[in-house]
Amino acid sequence: MTSVKEHYFSQHAVELRAELSRALTREQLKALHVKNAPRHLAITARQFAILALATWGLIAVANPLIWIPLAFVQGFTIFNFTVLLHEVVHHTIFDRRHPRAERALAWLYAVPSGISSSQFTRWHLDHHAELGSDEDDPKRHHLSPKINARWYKLLYCSPALFPIYFRAARREGATYPVALQRQIAFERRVSIATHLAALATVWISFGFYAAARAYVIPVFFVFPIAFTLNRLGQHYDIDPADPAKWGTLMRGQWFWDFAFLNSNYHLEHHYFAGVPFYRLPALQRALVPFYERHGMRWQNYSGLLYGWLVENRPPHSDWSQQTPAAMPARNTL
Repeated sequence: MTSVKEHYFSQHAVELRAELSRALTREQLKALHVKNAPRHLAITARQFAILALATWGLIAVANPLIWIPLAFVQGFTIFNFTVLLHEVVHHTIFDRRHPRAERALAWLYAVPSGISSSQFTRWHLDHHAELGSDEDDPKRHHLSPKINARWYKLLYCSPALFPIYFRAARREGATYPVALQRQIAFERRVSIATHLAALATVWISFGFYAAARAYVIPVFFVFPIAFTLNRLGQHYDIDPADPAKWGTLMRGQWFWDFAFLNSNYHLEHHYFAGVPFYRLPALQRALVPFYERHGMRWQNYSGLLYGWLVENRPPHSDWSQQTPAAMPARNTL
């Protein structure tokens, strides 16, 4: 049965959108929305080069002092293809629409992370439209931990992420039109077949241990860490009473900008979804006066990890207004 959503964010963000339109000049907005396809494609080429070099190093080198750091590079690089896919979803690559080129890039970016580009597109656009809703935002409704316990949260940093994610995708996908469900199933089969072929090729050509280093560890153990850490910086420490604060304000930092291809600027992205990812740091700098007027708190990944795992704070809540002892054992958001 196809679900009907309510565009929750638009209903609650009328004043926010008006204020954001005044926070920057027309010239600033125009410059921030400029799309540079060669720049995007150059970054794509860099990411594939990193993937290829990391794969070669993981196959060739058995010294753990070298291959373990390379496994982290590999896992984060695989995750970042979802960031590039995200740019396709928001049409921030080309000046004008190029459906065939965008479709080709969607396939190119979806396969390394093993997902369906059609599912990702529908899921992500629904997330934007329904931000703030307990039920209609698919990320929040299906994927956020419902049990506020450290052991359960840590599952998201392990291979358990894959059944958790695909169960969430299956439940949300069941509400889509039948034709879209079939397209998603086809794309997912292609991605899985490609991954199995890559694993088999490395295993047969270079042996089990090379396959473990070059594929199993980065995909099943590092990718979940990158996924979970990135998601912590999206909508977990927020103010549910203020739509301007329905995203976490992450302080820009060169290492995380590179490690996450600027997807750590998730709040800014929700404010202006048409700004290409390579201009998000500039957008954040331009919005500093807006943040100061709203008294918004800056976060970083060390603070998020401490709040998430040490203080055991629940997602989608204001962490500044809670004490660990006062938090419920189970989160129902």
